[in-house]
Amino acid sequence: MPNNKCDVAIIGAGPAGAAAAIRAARGGAKVTVFEKALAGRDKVCGDGLTPRAVYALEQLEIDLSAAHRIDGLRMVANDTRRELSWPQNGSFAPNGAVWPRRHLDSHLMVAAANAGAEILWQTEGTPLFGDDLSVIGVETETTLWKSDLTVIATGAPGKVARMLGAQRSVNEPHGVAIRSYASSPRHAERLLEACLTLRDPNDTPIPGYGWLFPAGDGTVNIGVGALSTMKGYRNLNLNHLINSYRDLIREEWQLGDYLERPRAWRLPMSVQSRFGSGWVAIGDAAGLINPMNGEGIDYGLESGMLVADLFLTDPASTPTNYDQIIGERFDAFLRTGRRFSYLIGHPLILRSGLRLAVGTQAIANITLQVMGNLLDTNTSGAAQKVLRIADRGLGLAEPLLRRSQSRRR
Repeated sequence: MPNNKCDVAIIGAGPAGAAAAIRAARGGAKVTVFEKALAGRDKVCGDGLTPRAVYALEQLEIDLSAAHRIDGLRMVANDTRRELSWPQNGSFAPNGAVWPRRHLDSHLMVAAANAGAEILWQTEGTPLFGDDLSVIGVETETTLWKSDLTVIATGAPGKVARMLGAQRSVNEPHGVAIRSYASSPRHAERLLEACLTLRDPNDTPIPGYGWLFPAGDGTVNIGVGALSTMKGYRNLNLNHLINSYRDLIREEWQLGDYLERPRAWRLPMSVQSRFGSGWVAIGDAAGLINPMNGEGIDYGLESGMLVADLFLTDPASTPTNYDQIIGERFDAFLRTGRRFSYLIGHPLILRSGLRLAVGTQAIANITLQVMGNLLDTNTSGAAQKVLRIADRGLGLAEPLLRRSQSRRR
């Protein structure tokens, strides 16, 4: 079988893989990206870009003129509505955006190719192991590629994750979501809308939310997401849930019929391992998804840029340094989110919590920062203080919450 050589081999051409490819190639590394799908493939997603994601794209020098600008978030909880603007003096961009993934991902991969990365479409890559079981590159059906670092950017765990022991932690919560598109005369609005009070056909509150994301192109992205900690999760029908949400807001948004069949996907919110000898996992493949909103594009972009920067500085130490920095930046915050998901899996607690989440302007501002992915371990301010206090309390209650959740399922 023929052998090729590159500095960085990347499996997966989503935002995380593209960010790593762009940054590494611009820094002079020889980069090869392996993507099993066709060029221009779509990825099932809510299409929303937080101010954090916009800031990351700006760091990558990506032109966002084709994206629809978003200035804030409308939160709906029963009869309560709050419209909140993104913070204008924070660490990230002053605005978000909606950019359908078929366009965002294509734009990013063009940028990667322009930076010098080689993109191999319709090419399924799997880790190539050396005699000591370290990863020494990527194997395809026809070729072996030796590399100094292999980056796993494959999204939700699958074949590659199983080969590396990087599956989702089975005892941790995960999410599911479903989305479609519909026409709406309100397609050019500059607020995302999130309905926090979803219910299943049995009138059980859903720990999750429904969304309407205006795309600015005549359509809106409509979807719902839920956490695995809910009562009756195994019987949850996502198609019924999105239809119920569509019926709830159809008249207000003057929605047309679905423009395509609703499509669902899983949201991994943990990982057993995100690095090893010769490899790292980034983005969704590393479990970098906020359990409190299901968002991960911004984390994918950040983790991709980080691993590229580390490689350009010191290839040999990249996996261990990457794991340490990601842990310092995200682990505590994501742990809080997973613990919180157990708490709101209780219907009574969820109902009370939703009233609190939008009940006052101060609490709503904290909710905005959580929904906008504007917090992590290094963030300061009132919201971070609240999360630290909550994490300590939830840590004490976690054993009881896990046992209770197990009984409810």
